[in-house]
Parts: sequence; C-alpha cells; structure tokens
Amino acid sequence: MSGSVATVSMEEVERVAELANLELAADEKPLMQRDLNAILGYVAQLNGLDTTGVEPLAQIGDLFAAEAGDAGRGAELRADAVAGSLDRASVMASAPETDGAFFKTPKVIER
Repeated sequence: MSGSVATVSMEEVERVAELANLELAADEKPLMQRDLNAILGYVAQLNGLDTTGVEPLAQIGDLFAAEAGDAGRGAELRADAVAGSLDRASVMASAPETDGAFFKTPKVIER
C-alpha cells in the first residue's frame, strides 16, 4: 500500500453506529473497527493504482455494446426516454393513507 492509511478510532466507530442507528455490543465494536479499517486500507490501495489513460466509465450500456462477443447485450438496457409523470390524483386515490399531496407513512425511527 502506498501512502498512509487513516485508521478509525473507537469513538468514530461509536459515532458511525449512532448515525446508522445501530446498537453494537461491546464485543462487536472492535470487530466493526477492524472491518472499517480494512475497508479504508482497501480504498487506499485502490487510490494508489495508476489509472493514467483509463477513461472514466459513466454508462455501462456503452461498455456492453463495445465488448467483442457481447453484441446486442446493450439492447437489454431500457432506452432513456422522456415520459409523462403519473397523475397525482389517481396515485393518491390508490394510496392507503395520504393528505392529498403526499403519502403518509408510519414512523419507523424511534429515538
């Protein structure tokens, strides 16, 4: 690996768990710290690769069409076409609960 790799502190593990609304047991925290540090190490390894001359990939459809032996695979992808939106009134009429403009959903996050 090239360059220094940032390491995740136990406080950062606890903060990430809090933000993700995860309850980690005391014995799980070191394992999470190890896993997060392994991910950062892998990202550092990827950042160290020489990508000179490698074009960024923006659309995989172009890749399918360009690959030899994969003729027609790009055709499996849906064409990107402008289409009209659904009628709000008919969608809201089908909703289990609505205020007329938005869907109402039950609260799922308790703090």
